[in-house]
Amino acid sequence: MKPGDKYIKLVEWSEEDGCFVGSCPELFYGGCHGPDARIVFDQLCNLVDETINQYLEDGKNLPPPMIASQLVSTFQDR
Repeated sequence: MKPGDKYIKLVEWSEEDGCFVGSCPELFYGGCHGPDARIVFDQLCNLVDETINQYLEDGKNLPPPMIASQLVSTFQDR
């Protein structure tokens, strides 16, 4: 298992942008986009790995990965 596998990855349709948008709530929002959900998910996985590598290269601590129930609570609190 890679470190990026522990992070939540979301791909959702954006009416405003007219495309799918991929994000990782713990690391970044709106990181990639495109017309095909599967391609956006693949790009998102690569972007998560690159972001984690950048954290490590910069000597920064990684944010803790959320579990699904934490994500649901975050949305419910809005």
